[in-house]
Amino acid sequence: MVTTLCLCSFCAPHASAQDVLIGQPLKPQPALPDAPIPQIAPQIAAADIPGNEAQQPAQTQTPQPAPTQPPQPGQTPTQQPAPSQSSSSPQTPTAPETDAQRSQREKADEQLKEQEKQRVLGVVPNFNISYRSDAVSLTAKQKVSLALHSATDPVTFGVAILVAGYHEALDDDTGFGWGAEGFGKRAGAAYLDAFDGTMIGNGILPAIFRQDPRYFRLGHGTTRHRLLYAMATTVICKQDKSRRWVPNYSNVGGNIIAGAISNWYYPSQNSGWGQTITDGLTVTAEGTIGGVFDEFWPDISRKLFHKDPTHGLDAQARAADAAAKQARQASQQKQPVDSQK
Repeated sequence: MVTTLCLCSFCAPHASAQDVLIGQPLKPQPALPDAPIPQIAPQIAAADIPGNEAQQPAQTQTPQPAPTQPPQPGQTPTQQPAPSQSSSSPQTPTAPETDAQRSQREKADEQLKEQEKQRVLGVVPNFNISYRSDAVSLTAKQKVSLALHSATDPVTFGVAILVAGYHEALDDDTGFGWGAEGFGKRAGAAYLDAFDGTMIGNGILPAIFRQDPRYFRLGHGTTRHRLLYAMATTVICKQDKSRRWVPNYSNVGGNIIAGAISNWYYPSQNSGWGQTITDGLTVTAEGTIGGVFDEFWPDISRKLFHKDPTHGLDAQARAADAAAKQARQASQQKQPVDSQK
């Protein structure tokens, strides 16, 4: 509603200051017949009056409720349309890593750093061996990273060159030819064999099957027990979460797949699916020799070179075995006494 305010020369002297300030309509006064009556909004009139500037901001700062939209057809009066979310609003964050997962991953990183320093005679990489009984499981990324570190080590290239020279001296793989070209082909094929077998058998398949590709050295017990344990680890391995021993699909499957890939770059007389299966199983059997070496190498190193690759872990394991043995003996001696009572 628009409130009229007369500011003519006759009505203004009779208007009180309160009427002007609050914007109320003036009391009707007899108007001159010829005087025009201007129509002015109360807010504009109050702003034009001197001394009213201080009150004007207080009136404009009062928040006004938003007008209520009429209900849409088929919509109840209590329903309100959901406010649209701005495109600049933050997205819902992903679930953060738990403290247990972070602690296990950090512990695995520390153990991997120790393993990546292990070398036989300070030269040959021995990264895939764990001397710890409390070794934690690796993530898929850590498995692939460890395999890649082993496959790209400079010593791996040197071994491929030695293998190529050995096969050329024995007149093997004649399809590659002779001379520098033939030697280069043999060296490349030998390196690809090692690279494929390591990446597939120790990295990709363990990540898929959730198996631990490392050799966990026993380090204690009788020689016979340790020998059988080392040979068995070629076909069995630890599961990631349960840490139980399961069939080593990763190692056996990796050897066979690597042999199948080698059919693409070996001469035709040395390829074929029958030859692939045979070579894969042969490489798996040869892996028992590496397992036995990994098991007894620290003993050899301490005896011949007076260096302990385990950095005291073997001594801790022997002390734990001795304490467990004493506890069993004490328990056996206590049982007859209790039965007599």
